[in-house]
Amino acid sequence: MNTIALGAVRTRYEIVSYFRQFDALFFTFLFPIIMLGIFTAAFSATGDIGTGPGGPKVSFGAYYLPGMVAAGVLLSGVQNLAVAIAQEKSDGTLKRLGGTPLPPLSYFIGKMLSSLLTGVVQLILLLLFARTVFGIALPSDPERWLDLAWIYLLGILTCSLLGIALSAVPRSGRSATAVVIPLVLFLQFISGVYLPFAQLPTWMQNLASFFPLKWLAQGMRSVFLPDGFKTLEVGHEWNLGWVALVLAGWLVLGLVVTRLTFRWIRTDA
Repeated sequence: MNTIALGAVRTRYEIVSYFRQFDALFFTFLFPIIMLGIFTAAFSATGDIGTGPGGPKVSFGAYYLPGMVAAGVLLSGVQNLAVAIAQEKSDGTLKRLGGTPLPPLSYFIGKMLSSLLTGVVQLILLLLFARTVFGIALPSDPERWLDLAWIYLLGILTCSLLGIALSAVPRSGRSATAVVIPLVLFLQFISGVYLPFAQLPTWMQNLASFFPLKWLAQGMRSVFLPDGFKTLEVGHEWNLGWVALVLAGWLVLGLVVTRLTFRWIRTDA
């Protein structure tokens, strides 16, 4: 079998394994849906959120939806893959795979395609949940759906590569969650996922600007929020060009680090 065919086989295996793991389903697949429900229910009685006097307003659920979409990408890519691959290194799975004819590229294809496909399913369920349960209006402009497509695709590929690269950091499978989850939570809090980005201190906004999640969340806000909300962004613009540039830059960095660090067998154990 060629590399692509083996990658397709690995993709099927990864997807089946993913949906058999309760912790992965809860902390990566269902987590954004649960958090959207919590935020919407908690703040629904406080009224709508807007840009200021005379500006557009949306419900709290609608305001938090872009952040939950971005968080879903981060969890599906970075958290899920970093923890899973670190555990596979620790329990000897990668060592056994290294003794087979499976090329590393096929392994990567399986991991990244499984993240993409499960991520798309997660996105569809999240949007259906937002629309049917909380009545959150979804975009009607086809251009916004096109923006969602390229931002989501670039984001999930970037986060998947960063997850693979990050898997080299934990010393064992047991320590993987302790290393990865705090980092993921930190990025979510400083990147405008759980807190309105415009209300964060300037130094925190500047720090978040170095990382891809801030730009991914900003891109998602450009899709789901009225154009008037761009006045709350740095520079009062959505800056989709910068969104693409920063995500692409992190994608290249993730690819380079993965190429330099990935081994079937740990060399520092």
